[in-house]
Amino acid sequence: MDDTFIDLEQVTKSFGPKLAPALWEIKAKIPKGEMVGLVGPDGAGKTTLIRLIAALLVPTKGTIHVAGKDSVKDAEFIHAHTGYMPQRFGLYEDLTVMQNLNLYADLRGVVEERQKTFDQLLTFTGLSPFKDRLAKNLSGGMKQKLGLACALIKKPLLLLLDEPTVGVDPLSRRELWKMVTTLLHEGISVLWSTAYLDEAEKCDNVLLINEGKMLFYGKPQELTQRMENRIFKIQVPQEKRREALARVLKKNEVIDATLQGKDLRIITKPGAHLDEGEPTIPRFEDAFIDILGGMPRVESQLAQTYSQKGKTAHTAVQAKNLTKKFGAFTAVNDVSLMVEPGTIFGLLGPNGAGKTTIFRMMCGLLHPSSGKAIVAGLDQQAAPSKARAKIGYMAQKFSLYGHLSVLQNLIFFSGIYNLTGPKQQQAIEMMIDIFYLKSYLDVSADLLPLGYKRRLSLACATMHQPDVLFLDEPTSGVDPLTRREFWNHINGLVEKKVTVMVTTHFMDEADYCDKIALIFNGKIIHMDTPDALKEFAKTQENPTPTLEDAFIKLIGEHE
Repeated sequence: MDDTFIDLEQVTKSFGPKLAPALWEIKAKIPKGEMVGLVGPDGAGKTTLIRLIAALLVPTKGTIHVAGKDSVKDAEFIHAHTGYMPQRFGLYEDLTVMQNLNLYADLRGVVEERQKTFDQLLTFTGLSPFKDRLAKNLSGGMKQKLGLACALIKKPLLLLLDEPTVGVDPLSRRELWKMVTTLLHEGISVLWSTAYLDEAEKCDNVLLINEGKMLFYGKPQELTQRMENRIFKIQVPQEKRREALARVLKKNEVIDATLQGKDLRIITKPGAHLDEGEPTIPRFEDAFIDILGGMPRVESQLAQTYSQKGKTAHTAVQAKNLTKKFGAFTAVNDVSLMVEPGTIFGLLGPNGAGKTTIFRMMCGLLHPSSGKAIVAGLDQQAAPSKARAKIGYMAQKFSLYGHLSVLQNLIFFSGIYNLTGPKQQQAIEMMIDIFYLKSYLDVSADLLPLGYKRRLSLACATMHQPDVLFLDEPTSGVDPLTRREFWNHINGLVEKKVTVMVTTHFMDEADYCDKIALIFNGKIIHMDTPDALKEFAKTQENPTPTLEDAFIKLIGEHE
């Protein structure tokens, strides 16, 4: 018996005769009651495919059937039986939790047992205590839970989730995953688009697309098995990690290498022999990187723009008893830390822990209630303009000028950083080249693909060659290849003695840090190296815990 629930037959979507197809002849049969992961690089066509399945777009060629219904002829049926959670929440931020639920209930025609539905969803998502809170005042994890509740306001046959865990901390990610997997037992089929490949690895099947073409559809284990005997680990001293990474990436037999605390994790070409390291178990992410051809193995051009190594002051960044209160609420409570030059320092914590508030005080964008923020030897309150000249800041949310073009943003920010004349022109041209922006110069920043928005943000934060770089979730929502590109630049800058402070919800990225401060409720609860933090999560059942295991254990102890 055919249990196909979604039938994609040669699905092609074009948005114009002069543009390459966003999707090209996608063919897959997705069974009922499964969790299917949708993965691929930025701009691969994932959101376009989701909108086609939701009958919000019409395919240029091919057909889509959902529960036997044609997405063009029977669009109303599909709309009525599909829950869709878009990438950008789809919430009304100036309405409360309850007002959002009421609005979606009105839109979906939910009349009978409305209050019972609300009570069930509020209990299911844990939002009952926050039903009168404005959506804009919810943490990232709570917003995602509210978005899920709105998508479930009328029980669907199909739930479409477009990167639901972007910008969400590991605890909230796990909670959201558990919530969605319980829906499978109720007969709901789920299509989950994600940039987190550990999530994709747990799906029943995975659909992987790149540049609009399907590269793989099947069980994630099938793709992962192709990587047997091609994954190795090398243990290196803490102070030699980045040097060892650069050396390994130059080897012809290597297609990818990443830092994992004291270890280098290496992917080799098929049949290649590696003269060092010990074999280790493959992950789905290894197979993803392999099928896309591996990471670019070039030295960071951004780092090469630094003609000489940065200054080596004794302390690059220092927080002295920093506190920030908003009325009666204390967002940051007596935080002190010191960051040595030429190192990567990570701030980790749940959504709403106070990480961004600390960053904004350190950058002079927010005045502390008490305490001091010192950067490159300069007090942010005593000499703010001098301190800011030595700082690059990439905000958590896309904070450039969306109505300006890419080129206009580059001109504007270079002027803010006092670059003029030939120096300004040279800096702009270098950023265009380094971050592949040439094809987008006349495009409004708001209309850029997410990966290019992040590239433009990093370009604007570094074009004046700052001594200290603050990166607030710089790779949130971007695919693993783009994340590797960013960390290639970051590691290169650190080798030039640039100091980097970073926040991230990708725990594998946090392994690149030399030191980590774990923040909870505005306080530092632990501060140590990534490997030292992992020791807290070590058990007989889990002798080699990940940084995510450590994060969840340590935060859980303080909840």
